[in-house]
Amino acid sequence: MSSRESPMTGGCQCGAVRYRIRGAPLATYVCHCTECRRQSASAFGISVIVRGTDLVTLQGATRIWARPSALGGHLDCHFCPVCGTRLWHIGSRDPERVSVKGGSLDAPPDISRVRHIWTESRAPGVVIPPGAECHPGEPPE
Repeated sequence: MSSRESPMTGGCQCGAVRYRIRGAPLATYVCHCTECRRQSASAFGISVIVRGTDLVTLQGATRIWARPSALGGHLDCHFCPVCGTRLWHIGSRDPERVSVKGGSLDAPPDISRVRHIWTESRAPGVVIPPGAECHPGEPPE
């Protein structure tokens, strides 16, 4: 991700939930897994990884839907209770890292040089930029 000014802000589609990220992202991924494709209703999901302590809710409150994780444990999927926009995920295996959904940010992340993960399940026809770092499954830390 580019050196973007901090803090970053975002929210849901209807504006009921707003948040701020105080620190710089730890990583940004384009995820091609079936679950991210389904939750984003698109060809992939964008995950901006931040420290849990850097994510501050400014307005409204999320609801949580929990689902099993491919790596064991579960993900708490936070969404707006009014419009249903998925905003972030928190995994039970590492609750200090939050995966903010890139489409919910006010200024979209630059995905030109990010890691592509779970490429083994990418949608047919999706072209990954030449030279991009790719992982067939979960990336190593």
